[in-house]
Parts: sequence; C-alpha cells; structure tokens
Amino acid sequence: MSELPSVKTTQRPAGRFSLNRVSQNGSLLRMVLVRLFYGVLVVLAVSVLIFAGVQLLPGNAATAILGQSTTPDAIRELNLQLGLDKPAASRYLSWLFGVLHGDFGTSFSTREAISGPLFTRLGNTLFLAGCTAAIAVPLALIIGFISVRYHGSVIDTFLNAITRATVALPEFFSGYLLILIFAITLAWAPSNSSISPDMPLGAKLSAISLPCATLVLAILGHMSNMTRAALIAAQSSAYVDTALLKGLSPSRILWRHVLPNAIGPIINVVAINLAYLMVGVVIVENVFVYPGLGQYMVDSISKRDIPVMQDCALLLAGIYILLNLLADVMALVANPRLRHNR
Repeated sequence: MSELPSVKTTQRPAGRFSLNRVSQNGSLLRMVLVRLFYGVLVVLAVSVLIFAGVQLLPGNAATAILGQSTTPDAIRELNLQLGLDKPAASRYLSWLFGVLHGDFGTSFSTREAISGPLFTRLGNTLFLAGCTAAIAVPLALIIGFISVRYHGSVIDTFLNAITRATVALPEFFSGYLLILIFAITLAWAPSNSSISPDMPLGAKLSAISLPCATLVLAILGHMSNMTRAALIAAQSSAYVDTALLKGLSPSRILWRHVLPNAIGPIINVVAINLAYLMVGVVIVENVFVYPGLGQYMVDSISKRDIPVMQDCALLLAGIYILLNLLADVMALVANPRLRHNR
C-alpha cells in the first residue's frame, strides 16, 4: 500500500492579529495628524481673510472713536497711538503672534485688555450652545428613531413635516416669533436674556430659555432628518431581512442591528450641526441681547473696534473648524472603510 502524501499545514504566525491592529491604529493616528495639520493651515488662511476683510470695511476707526467733528491732527495722533499707521503686513503679524502667545490685544474703545471679556463672553456662548446641544441631540435622535420605526405612517409624515418646517425658519424669525408668543403674549419667559456670573443656575436657565429654544429649532430639523436618512439606508441591508426571517421584532432590529451600523453618519451629522450652532449663535445672541461672543462681535463692529472684531471672528472660526475636524475624526473611528483608499 502506497503512503498517502503528506499535507503541509500552514500556521498563522503568532502575533499577526496584534500586528494588524497596531498597523491600523498607526494608520488612524497618521490620518488624524494629517487632518490636524490641514486644520492648522485652514485656521491660518482664515486669519488672513479675517484681517483683510476687517481692513476693507468702510470708515476709519479713529473717526468712529473721536466722532465726525474731530480734527485731522487728532485723527493722526490717535492712529499713531493705536498703531494704525503701520503697514498692514506688520499689523497682521503682530496680531497673529500675539494671539499665538495668548495676547489678544487691547480694545480700541475701552483701552483695556480683550482677553478678559473675550473669554467671559466665550463662556456664555458655550453655556448657551451646551444647553442647546443637550436638548437638541437626544430629541433629534428620538425623532429620527420614531420616524424610521413607523416609516410611511401618519406619525412619520407628521414628524417629517414638522422637522422640515423648522429647517425653513430663519433664526431671527423664529426668535422674534418666540418672543411674541412666550415673552409678550403669555409672559412665561423674559425677552432679554442678560445673565451675569453671580446668577444662580436656575435663573440662568430661565434667562436663556428662549434663545435656547430658537437654536434648538435651528438645528433640530436637519439633525433628525439626517438621522432618519442614515437609519433608513442601514435598514435596507440584507442582514435586516435575515433578522426579520428569524422572527426578531422591528424595534429590536432597529435598536440592536441598524443603529450600530448607522452610528458613524449620525455622529458626523451631530458634530457638523454643532459646528453650525456656533455660527447661528451670533444672530440669536443679537436678537435676545445675550452677552455672548456673537453679541460682543456685533457691538465691536458698530464701534469699529478692530482688535475685538478680529479676535471674535478668529475664535468662532477656530471653534467651527475644530468641530468639523472632530466630525471627520469620529467618522474615521466609526467607519474603518474610510481609512483605506478606494
């Protein structure tokens, strides 16, 4: 009897899985660092645009401070004091290096350091944005989940109509509408949302109720519609049909199988809407006279306070770019397919 040929078995090298994981982690870290580098370049480019845009504004800062009846000698002297007689490139580099070292300059109107009121106003803006996100994000996820669970029903149609209506409303219109209804007609909330550091938390929450509701309406519709779209796209996969054939309930399939596969696009949508929130807050703060960063920038524009305008615009732009980078990184973490070139 002839011997059977020997079969060579190949064994997986020890540590192959861990090496692959290390390689994937290194690739993810490298992609994150590249995006951070591009983010820094975008911030620098935005700083140039902000400085150039402020310089192109009509009028003169010295004339705005001293008034129209001032003399040319007084304007010339104030320009020397404010450093406006220097070349534009020199003023830009001085402002940029100061910001990089934590020195945001001195206000033209108050002649005081900008960093104190700037970060106080930033804290107020982040407080308003944080309260808005704490309400809008869970509510948008719930609305999107219910719309998909009862897809095609009267509930889905009603929720879809409401959310699309909120998308169509501009922030200033919905803000004034809420003031008319809840502040003037019903007298349930104050129309002026002024807060101070020594106010208790309950008083602050009561003061920001209307601007918070306005911002919730501004971002709720888009977040809930995009959440609904991501869940519907994931629900059309083949594994959903398999789960239905196994006898699983639609709610269990949606919660245990569809939601984890759609979490990447949902996180991306949430982060992008939070970035948009930092832009929309400028209009809302102006409507409700809220002492935030947006209101601070609007006041500085009327006073031609150039350093305050530049600092506020750069800070808002930096937060917007940072949140977009966060959305990009979270999408890479949630969806490993984005880490590979197609």
